[in-house]
Amino acid sequence: MTTDVTTTSSDATTAERATRCGFIGLGSQGAPIARRMIDAGFPTMLWARRPESLAPYEGGGATFASTVAELGACCDHVGLCVVNDDDVRQVCADLIPAMRPGSRIAIHSTIHPDTCRAIAQEALDEGIVVIDAPVSGGSPAAEAGTLTLMLGGDPEIIEAALPVFRSFGRLIVRLGDAGAGQHAKLINNTLLAANIGLADRALEAGDQLDLDRAALIELLLASSGRSMGVEVRGRMAHPTAFAHGASLLKKDMNLLGAVIGEKTDAFQTFRAAGADFLRRALGE
Repeated sequence: MTTDVTTTSSDATTAERATRCGFIGLGSQGAPIARRMIDAGFPTMLWARRPESLAPYEGGGATFASTVAELGACCDHVGLCVVNDDDVRQVCADLIPAMRPGSRIAIHSTIHPDTCRAIAQEALDEGIVVIDAPVSGGSPAAEAGTLTLMLGGDPEIIEAALPVFRSFGRLIVRLGDAGAGQHAKLINNTLLAANIGLADRALEAGDQLDLDRAALIELLLASSGRSMGVEVRGRMAHPTAFAHGASLLKKDMNLLGAVIGEKTDAFQTFRAAGADFLRRALGE
């Protein structure tokens, strides 16, 4: 498996800015991605199920499509950041037939790798190319243009898409063919869930030993026990404050189990570390 890492500047040339972009999925992460593309100078068309999602972009350099098909017919590069497999399938069912041969779709959603591969093949049959491109970093990194992109797809197609990706990403890594980016994202998110679960137990141990919780969190974040899990858990007054994030991490943990097998040692270890915290966060 070939791995290519790119950390180059986000500035696009005049020719690159001629790429007509589209974006679908203006949620907490997708909205700032779209804004970064617009601000980088790419002509960008947006579509949203809820018209109010488009309001922040009025008069801000974007155009709006009334349908997914209209957007597809106008764009060379379309980014998708919708919630789940069904959403991606539904959008692509309208998008792919409308796009011109040679156009590309970047799937930034976290979905089952098999779904990504199936859509990539459907698109290829119509002369459209798909890049498997989940992201990590959340809305703060999207707003700052410092997202991590985990890519799967043809190296030449990825190379052509880099000017767009650099408008919102800092670390851009190709991990293999379509599906490889999703594999990496599932591992990343399941590891985060496990780390949060371990951090939760560490803070529980501190409580049992009558340690000052705020001081313990500060110490752990500056010591060899530090992790993103400590940072995330340390911000919560109670696990239920993380219910939305927990629902997404549980989805991704289950997807990883489906991909590598729930009885594998790796998955058993992940689940043992994170499942109890996720249950409590979701009030189960």
